[in-house]
Amino acid sequence: MTPKFITLEGGEGAGKSTQARLLAQQLTGSGKSVLLTREPGGAPGAERLRELLLGGSVDWSTSAETLLHFAARAEHVERTIRPALRAGTWVVCDRFADSTMAYQGFGQGADRAMIATLTRLIGLSPDLTIILDVVPGVAAKRLAARGLAPDRYESLADDFHARVAKGFRQIAQADPERCALIDAGATESAVHESIMRVIGQRFPQACVQHQKPTPPE
Repeated sequence: MTPKFITLEGGEGAGKSTQARLLAQQLTGSGKSVLLTREPGGAPGAERLRELLLGGSVDWSTSAETLLHFAARAEHVERTIRPALRAGTWVVCDRFADSTMAYQGFGQGADRAMIATLTRLIGLSPDLTIILDVVPGVAAKRLAARGLAPDRYESLADDFHARVAKGFRQIAQADPERCALIDAGATESAVHESIMRVIGQRFPQACVQHQKPTPPE
């Protein structure tokens, strides 16, 4: 079947990176060629922009920050995602354009119409977007358990993260054919099971065989 482009979205501590890894692992185990990638990043130039966006050394204006995310995305799409899809590879991406709408549009007050226009100009929409929804208390515990210094977005105030979470829920509600909203407050394996149920429902012809997640090394 035609390879699919699947994105995972959600706020800080929602478990996107873990669930993206588990999903890519599951698809690979079912015999598919799979690329696991991320945003911002996923291509050499985009990774350089990631450092600028997350490092906190520059206090970007909201409009400049929004445009930098799309510059990184354009590079990612042209250098990495499109070539993979053309080669018959499924792509699983940790964040994509919905994060810009949620973080910059809802969280920072950027022009949402501009973000929507830039998203259309990128010219690539996911076949499925999994949006992981988690309550603030659970997210905070997960971030603390990492033991890592917070990046610039993780360091922002609670009201910012509340707006981001609300934005993601509105995105899911507005586009149910593309998006699936999943409660990410459960255990890692339970959330993975929920994601695999959605995959089976949306792509029944994919014949994805369920396997228990492999724990991280």
